[in-house]
Amino acid sequence: MYHLTYLSDGLRVKGYMCLPYGWRLPISQVQEWLQNHYGIQDLEATELACPVHVTCTELPEGKWPVLIYCRGGIGRVGQVKTTWLEDFSIHDHIIFAPSYRGSEGGEGRDQFGGSDIEDVISAYQFMAGLPFVDDQRISVMGFSRGSINATAATVRLLHMYKLVLWGGVSDLAQTYEERIDLRRMMKRVIGGSTGKLPQAYELRSPIAHVQEIHCPVLIMHGTEDAQVDYSHGKNMFRRLHEAGKDVTFHTFTGYGHHLPPSMHALAIRNMFAWLQEPNKL
Repeated sequence: MYHLTYLSDGLRVKGYMCLPYGWRLPISQVQEWLQNHYGIQDLEATELACPVHVTCTELPEGKWPVLIYCRGGIGRVGQVKTTWLEDFSIHDHIIFAPSYRGSEGGEGRDQFGGSDIEDVISAYQFMAGLPFVDDQRISVMGFSRGSINATAATVRLLHMYKLVLWGGVSDLAQTYEERIDLRRMMKRVIGGSTGKLPQAYELRSPIAHVQEIHCPVLIMHGTEDAQVDYSHGKNMFRRLHEAGKDVTFHTFTGYGHHLPPSMHALAIRNMFAWLQEPNKL
């Protein structure tokens, strides 16, 4: 696992890259790819962890699919869960997780689905340029608020392979009404309330972009989710289905926003099984 500094809108932002378990690259090689891609010589890369049993350091060219994991929360709340990266990495994918601008020492300011979307797009472009990545199988998963960033990136990147919305916000105005505890933060980062800036909230809402989603979608949501109500997932599924999109819904009956370990592991296995299914023609 590597902690990287990369560029987005000219800002130095942070992110994590995790190779499939058993594989390792020299940190000098990771730094060289970063520097060559962005044309800057002082972008940092730090190795955080490596597998106990290293299989190989020569990753086959063009082989590996990628999952970009868009974290939830904002700032220190909901930071990238490195344990999730480790859990994901055993499923034969390379994982990249943007931290979003303004977090972990990165430059800029997180706008909760505004200009921070560029952090996901830049990550996609960097990963697509790596020689061992299958650039036709780069998918994105948004957890909680991360669904906003994941959906917006999917709409803009026409070659995105698949989209996963896990406990995801689908209607930000609905979240504003439901989560009184988040209103002050949303008014601060977005610039006002839903009454003052309705278009800003709609623009960030995945459900407003259903017609623009071009790839298969998996929705995963707990029926007892107190952070992002189950209706977000249910309504997103309904709208995608009505629009004739390729959509699958995994419901976690009786579970909330975060799943207990055994159910969490099952959810991950089912997610990667879906990601590995060939797209329908």
